[in-house]
Amino acid sequence: MKKLYSNKLVILSLVLPGIFVFIFAILAPISLSFYYGFTSYSGMGKAEFISLDNYIELFSDKNFHISLRNSLFLALGFIFIQHPLAIIVAVILDKLQGKAEGILRCIYFIPNVISVAVIAYLWKFIYNPDFGLLNNVLKTFGYQGQINWFSSDNAIWSVLVVLIWHGFGWGMLIYYTGIKNIDPVLYEAAAIDGANTTVTFFRITLPLMKSVIQVNVTMAIISALKQMETVYLLTNGGPGNSTQFAANYLYQQAFKAFRYGYGNAIGVVFIIICLAVTILLNKMFQEKKIA
Repeated sequence: MKKLYSNKLVILSLVLPGIFVFIFAILAPISLSFYYGFTSYSGMGKAEFISLDNYIELFSDKNFHISLRNSLFLALGFIFIQHPLAIIVAVILDKLQGKAEGILRCIYFIPNVISVAVIAYLWKFIYNPDFGLLNNVLKTFGYQGQINWFSSDNAIWSVLVVLIWHGFGWGMLIYYTGIKNIDPVLYEAAAIDGANTTVTFFRITLPLMKSVIQVNVTMAIISALKQMETVYLLTNGGPGNSTQFAANYLYQQAFKAFRYGYGNAIGVVFIIICLAVTILLNKMFQEKKIA
């Protein structure tokens, strides 16, 4: 076997498929996006080179600024609402053991396996101002008004709730897996030393989950930037542009306004932001070397 893997032809045959996939599925599309970002291409006909015009326009495009602001708002919602809750639920599930642990883990993950279209229409009915479940629940508590959950003031919060709820299962499952990989001996030693649950959580669980938290936070920010399907089906960025998100705005510009070049310029900005976020988080979570 060792002789086989030292053969250059064997190594090449194993490496080449991965290289081809990387080139045609990742590198080529990104390179084309960079190219079309410098053109006024409409998706049809000839692509006319216009230098940095698309990127200059992005700086003054108020709708693009709104979409980025909303994406940042969603990323903060993921990091400071969804993830702390996901860690707490993961810790509780780990303590439960037995059948209850497995059943609850499946229940929390159910939204992630349901079609995005089903999720969007389900929440549209929940938010419906006339016969929606949410307004009816409020009526049972004595509130007689009729709240329009997709008004310009409420829409962003309504969308945020749906997206946090929908993605909760993934975050919880990753944290749950991270907790399961912590050596139980550490918890036993802490218990012998008299450490309570709170101390154990902050001194053992969180520090040893550092790499897992880093991955989850990075994925949360990237996920916030690329949110499109759920937003499109719920509000399509409306009313006005109050729930416009970056990926949805890209779709509208590229495929509805037939500004394919401008849409690719937005895509290039996405790539730059994602790379910057990844590098920044790597530096933030980097272990400090002791001299």
